[in-house]
Amino acid sequence: MIRAFDNFSLPLLRWFDPEDAHRMAIQGLRLLPPIRQRADDPKLAVRAFGLNFPNPIGLAAGFDKSAEVPDALLKLGFGFVEIGSVTPRPQPGNPRPRVFRLERDEGVINRMGFNNDGAHVVLRRLAARAHSGGIIGVNVGANKDSANRVADYVRLIEIFAPVASYFTVNVSSPNTPGLRNLQEAGALDELLAKVIDARERVRQNAGDTPVLLKIAPDLTLAELDDVVHVARSRRIDGMIVGNTTIARPSTLRDQSRAKEQGGLSGRPLFRLSTRMVAETYVRTEGAFPLIGVGGIDSGGAALTKIRAGATLIQLYSSLVYKGLGLVDDIKGDLMSTLLRTGHDSLSDIVGADAAAITAEDWPV
Repeated sequence: MIRAFDNFSLPLLRWFDPEDAHRMAIQGLRLLPPIRQRADDPKLAVRAFGLNFPNPIGLAAGFDKSAEVPDALLKLGFGFVEIGSVTPRPQPGNPRPRVFRLERDEGVINRMGFNNDGAHVVLRRLAARAHSGGIIGVNVGANKDSANRVADYVRLIEIFAPVASYFTVNVSSPNTPGLRNLQEAGALDELLAKVIDARERVRQNAGDTPVLLKIAPDLTLAELDDVVHVARSRRIDGMIVGNTTIARPSTLRDQSRAKEQGGLSGRPLFRLSTRMVAETYVRTEGAFPLIGVGGIDSGGAALTKIRAGATLIQLYSSLVYKGLGLVDDIKGDLMSTLLRTGHDSLSDIVGADAAAITAEDWPV
């Protein structure tokens, strides 16, 4: 049924403006008939951040910003779904048009700007499905006009702790002016200290909710040193590497669209994001797991990301070009790799190529 859905929907949606197509996809998922979810092979199971993932493939934040269809997405085969970014107050985001397909590059540029329905609407939706099971992460961000962005993150931890499987502290979107400044060592240390403190305050009532940090792939290695040092000293539970990039690789073929402002994702981000996964992996020294994001559009790309140091992976932009059947394709390829190599689980190969990748020439 997923293949039939892709065959029908992908050509149709490409006729529409990207943001309108995205809205139609959300509505389509709402109307999707009940699906009998096939159990994943136990070899694909992953334990990370104290959570048990049925498979390592997650949907990245940005698709289901306001938690409208997380259960439909889980039933389509994702091992976990990350909703958001959510801000305390609703906000419309940046003016349209703000999403652009780079068709020849299989990439996407967006400058959405944390558009979402706001914390209280999202909380109501997550609370309504709280007993449905499945791993749902909540990606949190600050309102654009906030007078105190750190307080926004703290408030969101307090609000969502009872319903979030994990939190992602998003300080790496390029589409909220000044947000990436929170990646600087001093600012990041203050933010994570207060976020962790908030998590500890609500632990008794809400349980132990892992806190992850999502970083930009555009950090210099010196900046990455600082970020990892702060993350380790504050004892966060993991990192997501990484967000969209403001860089424009020289290999881009759709040069006219490449001039649009915003974050670039999809296939053009793969080499840079994979290098940053490897660089982060060698710096964390096993202190916590990583989620690798950026340009994963095949089983081979997923395997490369895992061997670079990712315990889990996330995708989003590749669905625009490959459809929802990509999830099963990747799972099949990962299983074939395990069977062919004789490994019992994916954890056996996490980071196997990290050192070699960090010795390569820098992606351009």
